[in-house]
Order: sequence, then C-alpha cells, then structure tokens
Amino acid sequence: MSHTVYDCSEGCPVEATLALIGGKWKGVILFHLLSDTIRFNELRRLMPGVTQRMLTKQLRELEADQLIVRKVYPEVPPRVEYSMADYGLTLAPIITALQKWGTEHLKKVKQEA
Repeated sequence: MSHTVYDCSEGCPVEATLALIGGKWKGVILFHLLSDTIRFNELRRLMPGVTQRMLTKQLRELEADQLIVRKVYPEVPPRVEYSMADYGLTLAPIITALQKWGTEHLKKVKQEA
C-alpha cells in the first residue's frame, strides 16, 4: 500500500490532527458529542475513568480549539451543556472511523485471548 509523502517542514498534518484530538479522553468526548448535546455530569457518567479535573481540562482545550461549544444557562444551579461546533463536525468521519477500527481491534484482541 502506498501513501503520500508529505514535506513536514511546514508541519505534519497527522501530528496537527493528533494534537487536537489525541490523548486518552478527547476522542471519546468528541465521539459522545457527535450524537447529542450533553451536560457535564452526563459526560462524566459516560466516561467513568475520567476525573472531574481531567474532563474539565479536556473540554476547555476542545472549546479553545473551536471543536466544541459550551453553553451556560443562567439558572441556579447553572446548567452547562456541550455540543459539537461546526468545525468539530468536520471530524465526524475520522471519529467514526476510529470507533469502527477500535471495535474490530477489540474483537481481534478478544479472539486471541
């Protein structure tokens, strides 16, 4: 299989993508937000292994990179919802492909065990 060789003197496109969605939780957050607008505590329930501090950090970074939108409702207590930004939605095919590949990988690992 051949692939295009990039001149990375101006920056590697794969590295640039992974800088935005890499790490343990960003891809998972984006995957969950692809299907719906989700409140902070609901995201925590969907990802039981993440700490509140780490989830907050990852959400802030995704928001700063304009991949997600944070909406605060003026209520007491405040209600905060997260959703995909238009720019973040351009990652949908990548996130979906990662999910599909991961599903197949987990099947393979289970069969080999």
